[in-house]
Amino acid sequence: MEIAEARSFLSQHHRGVLVTRKRDGGLQMSPVSPGVDDEGRVIITSRETAYKIKNLRRDPRASLCIFTDAFHGSGWIQINGRAEIVSLPEAMEPLIDWHRQVKGEHADWAEYRQTMARQRRVLLRIVIESAGPDRKG
Repeated sequence: MEIAEARSFLSQHHRGVLVTRKRDGGLQMSPVSPGVDDEGRVIITSRETAYKIKNLRRDPRASLCIFTDAFHGSGWIQINGRAEIVSLPEAMEPLIDWHRQVKGEHADWAEYRQTMARQRRVLLRIVIESAGPDRKG
């Protein structure tokens, strides 16, 4: 699958499972709501204290399975890449962009900003290095 095709799919579908690596090498999975930014990177929001963030700070390799609301069938893709973590205060405007793309306009952006600060939100950016599937079995 071409990376451009994966970005197009991701711009329309916001349900996924992020895979990171634990300290012992095991896998940790987290349900997420991914989007794609203007530079074609996957964007995901999380709390600074979440295990996925701790895992990615230690090992930035990430895999993500994104699927349609139907879930089953051919409505899914997998991407692989390396994650960058953007913390507050630098993360605030990208968090707003993420919200607009994935959830739409917020009724009160001042309240949203306060909530993001209180929850110590971060933004993950994943540069897509590969995408699939390329074949069906």
